[in-house]
Amino acid sequence: MTDNKKTIFILQKIGEKIEEQKDYLTELDQPIGDSDHGINLARGFKAVSEKLATVQDKDIGTILKTAGMALVSTVGGASGPLYGSAYMKMGMALNGKTEIGMDDFLKGMDTAVEAVMQRGKAVAEEATMLDAMLPAVAAMKEAAAQGADAKAVLEAGCRASWAGAEHTKDLVATKGRASYVGERGLGHQDPGATSFSFMLETVKDCL
Repeated sequence: MTDNKKTIFILQKIGEKIEEQKDYLTELDQPIGDSDHGINLARGFKAVSEKLATVQDKDIGTILKTAGMALVSTVGGASGPLYGSAYMKMGMALNGKTEIGMDDFLKGMDTAVEAVMQRGKAVAEEATMLDAMLPAVAAMKEAAAQGADAKAVLEAGCRASWAGAEHTKDLVATKGRASYVGERGLGHQDPGATSFSFMLETVKDCL
């Protein structure tokens, strides 16, 4: 599915996508958060891009862990620790690998989801990035079990992820800054679920 060089390329493309969508993600954050999700994440991925130059010849696990550490140290708010933990834990799951297939990717995604659940003390239906991540991983596993190729698996994941992000408009947030606005948050799409959907879409487009 991908090797270490392609992994670096994908992470750079994720950074470009977040930069491109920075204003939109920040706009989503205005009614329910600190109005900084896009700005913070774009800054974090700029730091990731700078760090990637130091791990060009490393394994995929090391590359992802390096990206995670860069996000934790540069992104403020909740998204830095959450995304940072997700990338670091995924890196640990793929430690030592210079090439990965779909099974490895799905195992890594499971680990990333666990990291977000533990770090954010969150579950499904709380209007967080998990409402995009959980359905995406479930859809990808189902497609893979049916023998779909990598492109079809990722397409299924993206469809489920975007549907999950859309569904956050119907949920009352009980975690993070969005929980402060309670039912006034209804009708607003969660920025974290949206940024995750952009990331997964970028992976699909790169493969």
